[in-house]
Amino acid sequence: MRADRLVSLVLLLRRHGRLSAAALARELEVSTRTVLRDIEALSAAGVPVYAERGRHGGFALLPGFRTELTGLNHDEALALLVAGSRRGAQAFGLGSALASAMLKVVDALPESYRDTAAGAAERLLIDPETDLLSRRLATEEVPDAVVAEVLRAVVAGHRLRIHYAAADQTPQWRTVDPVGLVTVRDRGYLLATRSGADRTYRLSRILAAEELAEPAQRPDRVDLDRAWQERSTRFRTGGDQVAVLVRVDPARREDLVGTALAVLAEAADPDGWLRMEVTFQDPRHAEWALWQLTTNAEALAPQWLRDSLCDRAAAIVTRYGASS
Repeated sequence: MRADRLVSLVLLLRRHGRLSAAALARELEVSTRTVLRDIEALSAAGVPVYAERGRHGGFALLPGFRTELTGLNHDEALALLVAGSRRGAQAFGLGSALASAMLKVVDALPESYRDTAAGAAERLLIDPETDLLSRRLATEEVPDAVVAEVLRAVVAGHRLRIHYAAADQTPQWRTVDPVGLVTVRDRGYLLATRSGADRTYRLSRILAAEELAEPAQRPDRVDLDRAWQERSTRFRTGGDQVAVLVRVDPARREDLVGTALAVLAEAADPDGWLRMEVTFQDPRHAEWALWQLTTNAEALAPQWLRDSLCDRAAAIVTRYGASS
């Protein structure tokens, strides 16, 4: 761990030229005393780092010193820098490791590529925290200790004991065989098996975790994308989900699809509207989704949904139609 920190310290000085002990401590998430010890260790190892005193002083490297990391071209470095802007690393507790890796990527670039790649990456933003309507994207907090323990078990291929709080159930301890980790819209999931059966656990519901010494019972190789698609399909077709037949204005199609679990069928009516069969998590979800589309959609079936939407509309007319 200290070796990684020393490399990051050198790369920070190379990138910024001069930094105070306090600034280095903030970047490396350590104390200023630790930074001073690291500076001494670098000097003893022959790295030409020196102190500049005064109001604008700090630590710097002798001009011309650089670490020799090669092999990345401009497009490869740009791809890594853009990928590094994603928040998936935060979901898996890899934020600090990602920051360190990005420093190394930038430093590995030839001089002619460094400024252009970093500048290009600044112009590409992936998954900002809010959308155009200033709606903040939902994020889930997972304790660092839990994420670290789960991640270690997944990478090492060890069994995992988790204290899991399933929806509307009392938290229970379970021993699982971890398969992989997936992040979707800032939500992290653990794909695992339990007694040979596929299981999917939301990381935010894992209250505690313990990596066990025994090996996990899992294949040596895994197609995680395929495994996620299969589990997603099973989720969409199970439980209390309901299928709804609906007509929708094409301009609002994406709004409908964005709230539905799945689209089972779709065709265009003669008037240009779309006739779609979609599924929702439960009756309440279906009613809420169709209500959001106002007159831009019409539920055709089941009848209970039409009746429910009619009753809700009548209640609104009663509330606002009465004279003041």
